[in-house]
Parts: sequence; C-alpha cells; structure tokens
Amino acid sequence: MIRATISAAALSLSLAGAAHAQTAPAQPAQPAPTATTGAQTGTTATVATPVGTVQTGAQANTNAAATAPVMVGGAPMLPTATIVANASKASNLSTLVKGVQAADLTATLSGPGPFTVFAPTNEAFGRLAPGTLDTLLKPEQKASLTKVLTYHVVAGKLDAAALKSQIEAGGGTATLTTVEGQPIKATLENGALVLTDVGGGKSYVTQYDVQQSNGVVHVVNGVLAPKLG
Repeated sequence: MIRATISAAALSLSLAGAAHAQTAPAQPAQPAPTATTGAQTGTTATVATPVGTVQTGAQANTNAAATAPVMVGGAPMLPTATIVANASKASNLSTLVKGVQAADLTATLSGPGPFTVFAPTNEAFGRLAPGTLDTLLKPEQKASLTKVLTYHVVAGKLDAAALKSQIEAGGGTATLTTVEGQPIKATLENGALVLTDVGGGKSYVTQYDVQQSNGVVHVVNGVLAPKLG
C-alpha cells in the first residue's frame, strides 16, 4: 500500500504505470449509434469511438429537437451550466468532482474560461494503482493532485472538429499545452481521438463535445499522468 508520505517520484510512477494500462491498440471501429464507452479486456481499455459518430454535442436524431440535452452518467448536461455544475450531476464523474473539490479548483473551473476538459470517469480513476487515488486526495498531496487534474485541462474551447483539424494540420499529431504546463499529444486511431501523456500512457475519448457555459468537456477512459518530480 502506498504510504501517505509517498514521494512525488513514487506517486508519478504509480500514475504512469496505470496510464500505460491504457496503451493497448484500439480495436477496429464498429460505430454504433448508441455506444458511448469502450469495450474492456481485463484492465486494458480498448475504446474506439470515432470522432463525430457517437454522442457528440449534437444529437444523432436532428428531429429530436435541439433542446434535447446530452446525457453523461445518466444526467442531462446543460450548455447553460458550468463545467463543475454539470459534472456534479454525472454519476460517472463523481471521483473527478471530489478531486476538483479537494484541489480547490471548483472556483477556477466554474469561472468564465473557456476551458477544454478531458474528464476521466470513475472507472478511469479506478484503474490507478491501489492506494494512488487515496494518496492524491490527502491534504499533503494537494499540489500533486492539482498537477494531475490541471493536466487534463486546456485553455480555450476545442471541440472534436477543432481537435481533428489540429491533428490533420500537424501531420497526424496535435500537441496541446495543458493548464498544468506540460503537453499532451492528440492523435486519431481508427477514427477515435487518443490522448498520450508525457510518459507515453494513452487515454481514449469516449464521449465528445459536451457543451458547457464556460467551455467543452470530452469524457475519457484513462487518467493522464504528468511528471510530478
């Protein structure tokens, strides 16, 4: 078990090890109009949710009125609400919200922004090495927790179309500078958006373009790991 006195280097290794559990290649895309999450093989995520085909901000049925809200974790995400307000209603983002509160980032992510947030699900946090999440949530690890969470935030509003354009303009890779300061790389794999952290760990976007009053959220299936040392 990881001790409360864990060093930044050891914590970084725990995060990186879990992130590398996401590196298995995505399976060939088989778009299904209602699929929003990736299949799993053991603890390895193998999501392949093509950009623009499943659960984007625009609903698939254009006749179902533009007023129909996007659903995340069984809750409607209102484009007039902030990132924190919407995430607080999503059952699959409760761990992320708990982390945001522990890191005192609620006011920041409720501010005008705009922000692009790659939001790990509860399941994504559950893939971290045993004890890592509990350690990150301890008061003495607030600085490390803040680095991990802000590593999932990019200044500005980048929807799936904008990310895809940047990837194409970059010859297959877009380098995104996070609020934390370290970069993440965005690529397309079988049409799905893949994020790669500084250690080579991968996280796949499973739900795109969840519009917020102060930005946009893309739900992801892995926790990205910055260097903490």
